[in-house]
Amino acid sequence: MIHITLPDGSVRTFDQNVTPMDVAKSISEGFARNVISANFNGTTVETVTPLTKDGSLILYTWNNTEGKTAFWHSSAHVLAQAIEELYPNAKLTIGPAIENGFYYDVDFGEATVSEKDFKSIENKMIEIARGKHDFKMRSATKAEALSLYESNPYKTELIENLEDGTITFCDHSTFTDLCRGGHIPNTGIIKAVKILSVAGAYWRGNEKNPQLTRVYGISFPKQKELTEYLEMLEEAKKRDHRKLGKELELFTFSKKVGQGLPLWLPKGAALRERLENFLKIAQKKAGYEMVVTPHIGQKELYVTSGHYAKYGEDSFQPIKTPKDDEEFLLKPMNCPHHCEIYNSSQWSYKDLPKRYAEFGTVYRYEQSGELHGLTRVRGFTQDDAHIFCMPEQLDKEFKDVIDLVLYVFGSLGFENFTAQVSVRDPENPDKYIGDVANWEKAEQAIINAATDKGLDFVIETGEAAFYGPKLDFMVKDALGRRWQLGTIQVDYNLPERFDLTYKGSDNELHRPIMIHRAPFGSMERFVALLLEHTGGNFPLWLIPVQTIILSISEKYEKYSEKVLNLLENDEIRALVDHRNETIGKKIREAEMQKHPYMIIIGEQEEQENKISVRQHGGEDLGMISVEEFSKIIKKEISKTLKSF
Repeated sequence: MIHITLPDGSVRTFDQNVTPMDVAKSISEGFARNVISANFNGTTVETVTPLTKDGSLILYTWNNTEGKTAFWHSSAHVLAQAIEELYPNAKLTIGPAIENGFYYDVDFGEATVSEKDFKSIENKMIEIARGKHDFKMRSATKAEALSLYESNPYKTELIENLEDGTITFCDHSTFTDLCRGGHIPNTGIIKAVKILSVAGAYWRGNEKNPQLTRVYGISFPKQKELTEYLEMLEEAKKRDHRKLGKELELFTFSKKVGQGLPLWLPKGAALRERLENFLKIAQKKAGYEMVVTPHIGQKELYVTSGHYAKYGEDSFQPIKTPKDDEEFLLKPMNCPHHCEIYNSSQWSYKDLPKRYAEFGTVYRYEQSGELHGLTRVRGFTQDDAHIFCMPEQLDKEFKDVIDLVLYVFGSLGFENFTAQVSVRDPENPDKYIGDVANWEKAEQAIINAATDKGLDFVIETGEAAFYGPKLDFMVKDALGRRWQLGTIQVDYNLPERFDLTYKGSDNELHRPIMIHRAPFGSMERFVALLLEHTGGNFPLWLIPVQTIILSISEKYEKYSEKVLNLLENDEIRALVDHRNETIGKKIREAEMQKHPYMIIIGEQEEQENKISVRQHGGEDLGMISVEEFSKIIKKEISKTLKSF
């Protein structure tokens, strides 16, 4: 007999070789019908895997993230089978589940796949799914695996890197694929599929390797859920920050300037400036000092910090100077520069904490296929800050940064979020630098602070930065999509590497602890997500033009300018549309530009020394005085811009 512990803490006794599905049925037949994946003692298993020892079991349904992962992983197998049947000469490579759906990378040889082929692939997938084929895992020797894929160099390469005795396959229907496991019981659970797109992808992410075709898809256990998802995608297209950024004249890109290097237009630059000033005011209240660092640094700086060893080969190449032994790098991170600013003076315990903040532009080489609008770029500006503090100050400083992040989210309408404590993976120590004891102290400090602040958080192993654990904020936007926004990191390692010290009350030298933080993350990515979250309808305090003044004819231009001056004196951002166009056209275009308010000026308004006000969306506020309108604006701003 074996003892199985369930998530509620209850322990049940079963015969040896009981399966997770048997356990589910012992709870409830109805519940068992919804179980599609399982985890035993921290390892994903099949629902038919025999359990041979005591352990903890978690059963997943479609409503769990882990259940969706198994569902989409299994769907990727069905996609691969459909491709193999429709394109016999295609060579399959890898096909994982992703956050929303799955993909499979395929070498189609001479064949090409485009949108016109999507329907036939979908139909073939549904045909396979309706067969209700069981997913079955089996082991294979290395020799057997290599013989199966002797004509597929991609699978062969994967197998060559595996050890004999660790190789497994998954079979369903007439199809088999190299796989580690984690499937739903059978294909019949897949009721609706959609091929979303195709894109180019280099084998194993290396642009020196052959380019493959990445086929993206998504699947659901009900047709209704697919329909709702596709409706959400249509709304997402309308909110695409690349589309809105062009319409609202915020930013552009130029092939001559270079891929992944955004150019901010006047309205976008003004938007960025307001975001920066908003955070600068809060930072000043919180005791930060602004610093400025150069866009390049000596290679040795990043060798010392560890960034060169981790990212050097995949980043921009060193910049040579006329001097033979001198090399510089485009700045990939601000933190090494801030360490050197700290090192420029001697500090005592009475001086700490020191809080340095900078809107610093950094550069990282992203492959061209991975660039995407403002969300993946090669040059971006971080709202970076680094706090150097004593161990006894760490808890308060970390919690104060949490408060700052929450202030930013609240003022910009990001109300739906969770937190993620990202810790190191003990099984992969080579990914990290520094002493294990310091890592453990840093991780515990973050967990304690998040707990004390009442944050809803999860712990994710293996997601830490190479120099320290972090607290990441995962925000849900208006369409229910999750984005990582804002990060706070605890670092014992860079102070060690840069030999940072302060003199303690005992007159001895001690190491400070370093906190890295960036509430926005990067200005580029933050603006992109804010655009998509708001659909371009920014909070009134932030939007570039709060109201546009539309005169019915040239006769009222003088009064329009008078209204403009009154509003500007009241610190309201306004502009006059001087064009010789009909008032109807001006209103339509003002709506497209998403101006929150339109002021209409004609004969009656001028005679009564008032303005007619129309809100974005069509609501008419009637004829009021400029003073009344100013009060409306300020009241709305006070509701959205939180106090700090």
